[in-house]
Amino acid sequence: MGNTVTRDDFEWVYTEQPHCSRRKQILAKHPEIKSLMGPDPQLKWVVTAMVLTQVLCCFLVRDLSWKWLIFWAYMFGGCINHSLTLAIHDISHNVAFGNKDAMCNRLFGIFANLPIGVPYSISFKKYHVDHHRYLGGHGLDVDVPTHLEARLFSSPARKILWLFLQPLFYALRPLVVNPKPVGRLELLNLMVQLAFNAFIVYLWGLKPLVYLIAGSLLCMGLHPISGHFIAEHYMYLSGIETYSYYGPLNYITFNVGYHMEHHDFPSIPGSRLPQISHDWAGAQPPVGPPTWETGQANQ
Repeated sequence: MGNTVTRDDFEWVYTEQPHCSRRKQILAKHPEIKSLMGPDPQLKWVVTAMVLTQVLCCFLVRDLSWKWLIFWAYMFGGCINHSLTLAIHDISHNVAFGNKDAMCNRLFGIFANLPIGVPYSISFKKYHVDHHRYLGGHGLDVDVPTHLEARLFSSPARKILWLFLQPLFYALRPLVVNPKPVGRLELLNLMVQLAFNAFIVYLWGLKPLVYLIAGSLLCMGLHPISGHFIAEHYMYLSGIETYSYYGPLNYITFNVGYHMEHHDFPSIPGSRLPQISHDWAGAQPPVGPPTWETGQANQ
């Protein structure tokens, strides 16, 4: 557990991220893929049901002992909250109401944020645009760990600690790597979240709020659902930076595992991403990283 990794630096490349050129080549060959783009009319109802489920859980856990509160936060509530973060990911691509109603998507993202306990939906949108545009770009893509993280967490034991602390790094890394001004919608996100948190405490006391926030933190860290953080963009093969995962966790994560497909076509809702692999399995061009045609994926 104490052995450190052998490499001492990131792999540096000086070509553009491949997904833009891949998208053009794929659509030139298969323009019918465009039929999958556009809003998912079911997403808003699924997300609303998840938010209401967590509100109901707040009522149910109000009198639990602390140990059972944390147990259910990890085993159930946190799973819903993690799934909601991935719903917010989809909403950030305007697939809840479509590109013509961008503000409705932003406001709905704030609504989906409520059970998570910490306001982040609007900030996520702001930085996620850069993640797609500058994938892996130094100082631009804040999903990439810093050099300090790489040096400090270089052994298996320390990497486990890093996974446990993932929520902390995920929240603080943008402020260090690529700080941006706070916008009005972020302030609205903050005020709405604080009002919701205060309302929960007023109705049922502190325990339900702890249930929500603890679930979010625990299930964003050392938890099976958090495996997608590692599976998506951590390099397993030289020169290949995006990977897909086709396992059962996709059923509760809005198909975030179909990550190569998502970066190729970010306007396609998660609910339709499996159709790309199924209907156009030979669609992508022969150049670039292997993907959903050649089977370079995590199972």
